[in-house]
Amino acid sequence: VQLQASGGGLVQPGGSLRLSCAASGFTLDYYAIGWFRQAPGKEREWVSSISSSDGSTYCADSVKGRFTISRDNAKNTVYLQMNSLKPEDTAVYYCAADRGGLGFPDPYEYEYWGQGTLVTVSS
Repeated sequence: VQLQASGGGLVQPGGSLRLSCAASGFTLDYYAIGWFRQAPGKEREWVSSISSSDGSTYCADSVKGRFTISRDNAKNTVYLQMNSLKPEDTAVYYCAADRGGLGFPDPYEYEYWGQGTLVTVSS
């Protein structure tokens, strides 16, 4: 069972990136997927999630209107489209999976974690 987060990189303020979270060894359909991030010297924070049941999506207020989470079950992958990026979005981004979950923002609800991908927003 493995989650692979990818798509991070260096982008200028106002730019966009799309992160991917690919699963191997299990089917993402049955899992809520959450994206979390951790900036240097700060605690890990929830960013966005998508439920396992009806595909409902949720975003933290700090990214609402700029980030969009989606899933492609055929590719067993969840995406985080990030637009209008700001320097304060700089962090390592992690995806996590919660079997049967509803997409709660509590990281302790998630059983599996990817390794993280670094997003740096800087001019």
